[in-house]
Amino acid sequence: MINLTVFRLKDVLKLLGKVFLIVGILWILYIFLGDKETTQAVFYSIAQIDMRGLLEENIPGIEQIQEAETEDVIEQVEEDIEALDPLKIVLDSELKMASAVVKKEEQAENVEMAQQPSDEQVENEAVEQAQTGLSTQVLPNNVPTRFTNSYRGVEVRNETSYQLTEEMLTPDTTVSRENIMIFHTHTCESYTPSEAYPYTQTGTYRTTDLNFSVARVGTELERQLKSYQYNVIHDVTYHDYPAYNGSYGRSLTTVKNLLQLYPNTDVVIDLHRDAIGDYSYAPTVQIGEEYAAQLMFVIGTDGGGLEHPNWQQNLKFAIKIQEKANELYPGLFKPIILRNSRYNQHLAKAATIIEVGATGNTLDQCLVSMKYLAKVISEVVQ
Repeated sequence: MINLTVFRLKDVLKLLGKVFLIVGILWILYIFLGDKETTQAVFYSIAQIDMRGLLEENIPGIEQIQEAETEDVIEQVEEDIEALDPLKIVLDSELKMASAVVKKEEQAENVEMAQQPSDEQVENEAVEQAQTGLSTQVLPNNVPTRFTNSYRGVEVRNETSYQLTEEMLTPDTTVSRENIMIFHTHTCESYTPSEAYPYTQTGTYRTTDLNFSVARVGTELERQLKSYQYNVIHDVTYHDYPAYNGSYGRSLTTVKNLLQLYPNTDVVIDLHRDAIGDYSYAPTVQIGEEYAAQLMFVIGTDGGGLEHPNWQQNLKFAIKIQEKANELYPGLFKPIILRNSRYNQHLAKAATIIEVGATGNTLDQCLVSMKYLAKVISEVVQ
């Protein structure tokens, strides 16, 4: 079906008349005020507002938005509304630089918080890097392992309608090691309390205390990666507090801002905890004498309708990491899950969710996992 839009000539002539009138008035203002930049900005703002009104009146259904595109459209609409605010345009001529400085300072503050260990003991503790050649054994648990595809021992559970080919699974991708970014869409996710890490929950296996949530796991991964001479950006902004709904929209803003500050970043890790409802579920692998929480990649696609040109590169990166992990520490990773949701992974070439353990694991086990994950990454991202 083809939709045709007809503009009424009368309305167009009215709009042109307004534009010429505005040009005349603003030209006079410019003569007296001499502020060319502000005068032009106000003119364009008023003209766009009138045109928008004309379009809304003449294009039926212009406000209808497909649900699958809501995330991107709302973001664009908000940007458009800001651009159409005449007062904001005038003020921007004076405040644009100050606003940019404030935003960068706020973003830098969150990153700085993450880059500082949670307490003095952790800060002063020497980083113990993982050794190789250790025996590994996956401990039994009550959740069966399922997968649909495999590539050289790397298992993938495909929950999309895509038919995965060998070319799609071949990890022939390279990424920059200049920066590694870590953040948390669900910052408050936490684990079973232990003797070393007791805490008061502020929700069901959730806490706003960054010393005991998945953010602490991110801090450990940061410390380990830095020992391999990586530049690590770790952001601990709350995206799921005080509201859980909308977490991915808020983390989208965070990552976009970080990528503006650190544009040469391919590896972007959204660190989570498995949200499976069985609170006794504690996927664990014994590596040498240590017990580590198992890890799992969750890779998004454009199967839900949102644009995502990077998803196959993201999948190849996850397979490349997991192939090396299977070589060094078999059982460290569970099968990769491929889903229709995008999870903000369209923003980078090697963007992933890594789920660290589940509610039944302790923070101790998850911190151990980061030692081995960092070792694997150091072998791949060179």
